[in-house]
Amino acid sequence: MKINHLVIAAFLLSTSLSFAAGLPESRLVLMPVADDPTISYRLWFDAGSRHDPLGKEGLAALTARMISEGSTTKHPYDEILNLLFPMAGGYDAACTLEQTVISGRIHKDNAAAFQPLLLDAILAPAFTKDDFERVRSDMLSYLENTLRYASDEDLCKAVLYETIFAGTTYGHISGGRVQSLKNITLDDVRTFYRSHYARDNAIVGLGGGYDATTIKSLRDALGTLPAGTAASPAPPQPKPIHGLQVTIVEKDAPATAISIGAPLNLLRGQADWYPLAVANSWFGEHRNSASHLYQVLRELRGLNYGDYSYLEHFRNGGELEFPAPNDARQKQIFEMWIRPLPHPWRHFALRGALRELKQLVDRGLTEAQVSEKAAALSKYVFHFAPTTMDRLGYALDDRFYGIPGSHLDIYRRRMQTTTRAEVNAAVKKHLQYDNLQIVIVTKDAKAFRD
Repeated sequence: MKINHLVIAAFLLSTSLSFAAGLPESRLVLMPVADDPTISYRLWFDAGSRHDPLGKEGLAALTARMISEGSTTKHPYDEILNLLFPMAGGYDAACTLEQTVISGRIHKDNAAAFQPLLLDAILAPAFTKDDFERVRSDMLSYLENTLRYASDEDLCKAVLYETIFAGTTYGHISGGRVQSLKNITLDDVRTFYRSHYARDNAIVGLGGGYDATTIKSLRDALGTLPAGTAASPAPPQPKPIHGLQVTIVEKDAPATAISIGAPLNLLRGQADWYPLAVANSWFGEHRNSASHLYQVLRELRGLNYGDYSYLEHFRNGGELEFPAPNDARQKQIFEMWIRPLPHPWRHFALRGALRELKQLVDRGLTEAQVSEKAAALSKYVFHFAPTTMDRLGYALDDRFYGIPGSHLDIYRRRMQTTTRAEVNAAVKKHLQYDNLQIVIVTKDAKAFRD
């Protein structure tokens, strides 16, 4: 569904008399959709895991979950769940490296009952000891059990990022580390909340079938947040990678997982990003069986399940077909996922993946490959944001990256004009195969190393 920006501007003008106080208008991202019977909320706070204090990694994520999965001063958490159930509504929080986004969706007929519960979670969290122990225990269980023993692919990616960004604010996953989570106290959570959940530290997105009353009550309530902002760390500067650096994680795993990556000096919205997206889609689009890497390693040779490449971090890749919004970053990496592999084929698959990357950089794409892929992407991109909630998420990301207009609209337009020369120039400029970090989670690591 195309959002008419003139309609949005007219809507803002028609309701401007209501914007006399509360959250500043500059902090709003509004996306009215008249025929959408639901209302979507996305509240972005500059409170990502890059703000975690040293030795207390995971504090931002723990605070976010205490807000979305904890009691308020008005209601215990089990009572909140009982109140939300008959509305068929709910809210959640996602903490990424740069931001925490609290989101919720409700039918507009239930908005008057739902919105106060959402606002209470943000404005009046109780931060009880019981909630703290429950949430922290769940986070520890993920690190100690799920990540370490049950998810080789996620473990491989986590080690890749921690290795590339070691010593920077990106040097740990949002969920933190085992010992650092154990170091966090309830007072740490309260202090982090007071420091980062501020009025001028928030961007509020509202989409769907809301009215002026919904906006006014939201703005008035969020205007009661403290005004101050927390200092934001500078973009991370990862150390250069020299040669092929290999980290092998020993694990009694049923199959091998491989992640390959290097820092990428390119962000969404910049001119080269769109032609490079054409090359990446041809090379290894996520869950796209027509991509080259997939065809060469899986279809032709039957080595494994998935072979993909990425220009941006792709969270929950094992569950999602398309990238989720609101994982914006000041520094991305180019990465390849090769998994899961039967152990006897791990050497061959690694060599094969590196060979195909070298071929891409050295040879580029043909005119026919660029034309075919760009035409397909001009339609494929519609699947990235099929709902109001998704489009609202992308609109918030546009604010983060400073993209005028809409990234998705620019994406579609650029696919109609991008040339082979632009694609191959972007590949030569931003991709390489000489200096890479390689992480392998496998059994019998010594034999593999030797």
